[in-house]
Amino acid sequence: MPEAADLKSLARRVLQRDTARDRVFRNCFAAEARPRQHFEDVSLSRFPRGETPRQPAPPSYARSFAALERQCPDHVAPYDWQQAIEDARRFLVRWGEQADLLGWTARDLFGLHTPPAKPAPNYRRLSRYDETGLIWLLRGRPVVALTADTAAIENPPGAVTVYRRHNKPALGPMGDSLDDLDRGGLR
Repeated sequence: MPEAADLKSLARRVLQRDTARDRVFRNCFAAEARPRQHFEDVSLSRFPRGETPRQPAPPSYARSFAALERQCPDHVAPYDWQQAIEDARRFLVRWGEQADLLGWTARDLFGLHTPPAKPAPNYRRLSRYDETGLIWLLRGRPVVALTADTAAIENPPGAVTVYRRHNKPALGPMGDSLDDLDRGGLR
């Protein structure tokens, strides 16, 4: 029976560790809170469900990804934050280098609306689609194609949603934006 006692003590330690980790997540901080010294070496080894081998994040996104992992942004629900981390890992492994070559910035991928000085109690940063980066909108759905201006996101029934890097529909109808005007009027 000494094996059973060892197994029980191991189970107790794992439960204590997991309970402490859950407490940290509830407070919206990453389980791994120690600061990273070399952002270029950010690892994607904790990829969901072990689907990919250890692979570094592209250097152009490493700092933003490390910051996202380290702490939940203000006015973002913890479950949305955790999903964004999983989606970021998946995206960076599959599309990171191509996104970098196509000119996608860290803001295009991880960006969020800047909160107002005194946000309303029900304010959520993810409600501003026009200022939300691609990663926040994936919500577990895979990117199936990437161009310099768009990302195609596959939905569960097989339909595709197109994310536009620039000129997002939430900015208003054509002609409603200063970008649509030139010196001679509408383009």
